[in-house]
Amino acid sequence: MSAKTHLNQAIASHLIEMKADEKPDKEILVFENGDFGEDILTYKDLYVNSNKIARLFLDNGLVKGDTYAVFMRNHPEFVYSLLAGPAIGAIMVPIDPRSRGDRLRFLLENSKTKAVIVSGELLETLKSILPLPELKLIAVAYRPEQKIGVIPDFPALNETLEKDSWDVVEQQIMDVRHPMEIIYTSGTTGDPKGVMIRNNRFGLYNILTRLVWKYKPSDILYSGLSLTHGNAQAVTLFPALTTGTKAVLSSRFTKSRIWDICRKYNCTSFSLLGGMMAGIFNEVPRENDADNPVKTVISAGTPNAIWAEFEKRFDLNILEWYGAVEGGFAYKPPGKGPIGSFGKPLPGMMEFKVVDENDNEQPQGEIGELIVRMMRGETKVDYLGKPEASADKTKGGWLRTGDMVHKDKEGWFFFDFRKGSELRKSGDFIQPDHVESVMGQLPEVSEVCVFGIPSELGAPGESDLVAAIVPFPGVTIDPHSILTHCKNKLEPNFIPLYLQVVVEIPKTISEKALDRVLRVEFKPDGDNVIRLDRL
Repeated sequence: MSAKTHLNQAIASHLIEMKADEKPDKEILVFENGDFGEDILTYKDLYVNSNKIARLFLDNGLVKGDTYAVFMRNHPEFVYSLLAGPAIGAIMVPIDPRSRGDRLRFLLENSKTKAVIVSGELLETLKSILPLPELKLIAVAYRPEQKIGVIPDFPALNETLEKDSWDVVEQQIMDVRHPMEIIYTSGTTGDPKGVMIRNNRFGLYNILTRLVWKYKPSDILYSGLSLTHGNAQAVTLFPALTTGTKAVLSSRFTKSRIWDICRKYNCTSFSLLGGMMAGIFNEVPRENDADNPVKTVISAGTPNAIWAEFEKRFDLNILEWYGAVEGGFAYKPPGKGPIGSFGKPLPGMMEFKVVDENDNEQPQGEIGELIVRMMRGETKVDYLGKPEASADKTKGGWLRTGDMVHKDKEGWFFFDFRKGSELRKSGDFIQPDHVESVMGQLPEVSEVCVFGIPSELGAPGESDLVAAIVPFPGVTIDPHSILTHCKNKLEPNFIPLYLQVVVEIPKTISEKALDRVLRVEFKPDGDNVIRLDRL
């Protein structure tokens, strides 16, 4: 095959065409499906199948600038669909597979989605919010492990992918500034906002791979994070596609299987988020915990209380990083800097400042809001359909992160709390992750989320603590032993006033606990609520 000199490797669909030309049979992605086997994808698979979907889009009237949604767990069809858009200039809207009802409708309507690629297991969820005014096409990917019969009302994506011949789509977009995706914020405090991600973000991910992740050809990556989230794309998927480092992906994160998967595929690195790390750590210790091939865990939000113990127990190093879909990036290499820090910004790329409410820079050790400015080019956020919110987010040329942090004398940054979400009890500021780590030591506790409700004493800004806990299956919670454990391990003001026993902790796509949902569901006299000071 001849080189295609007109292609630009900074655009994802171009890169895949180039790779398919150079190394068509290179195995690059493995989708492990548990008891249902695995899908192994080559560069040729990625190019051919994404191009077939691009043709499907064109045949159904999608044009440059139109939006399409992908609503599924981690399956090969997700990656094919993601790579189809840049070829014709259509813009993908990745949707958290846990979305339901009003939230799902909001995401599709707000983005003016023209087409949806949906997996069979989620088709009924999608149908429940139909019709939608802009929607032209719903194509269903029927996965064999889902055991769902084909529904004739909707075209099966399988038929498109099984074609032996199709009218090949030439790359139609050469502009690295053209939008590639609209990724929505978590919406922890209100309606999610769609952030426009342009083709050149792919190039930024390449820089991070080279300077920060530093994957070697011998590495094998793993992630159970949803590909609809920027983390899985930035840390695992796009680095694999770019460098040729093999990546293993699960349809969903399962804390009980993660080490078995890494051992099976000899994975040397995996990515997770802080809440997931606590869940893994809460699993019952095993003699072979340290017997695994993982060398580096790339984590965002490692709980300070378990950081060192996690590294020791599983015999690995943590590379901590900080980032948001709107922008801003920092990292702490393994073994450098103090435990608990999320690092420093990449030198020469962006500038960090910690400021008070009047934008005065805070002295070392003092908490303030983190603001970020690009050192080259414009600091800009483009929220879909929200020009005022976009301007406010970068007021004065600085990105307002909303994260309250502090900096030590060596320039290392530490996260303290999300603006407006701090907890205080009798004058003490409460670190929820500390309380969560202590309660997670209990053998009956699978997951825990600590949040605050207004103090019953009415003190302004004060909170009473609630610990929402998920017991292991078949285990009965003993509130007396929990209270005794907390009294032995926690200062008095850190002991929760209430236990809220729940089946699961609701979470955002970034695996952050949705404590606002738990707060709404909380009732002091509820059947699932135990008041510890009255035992």
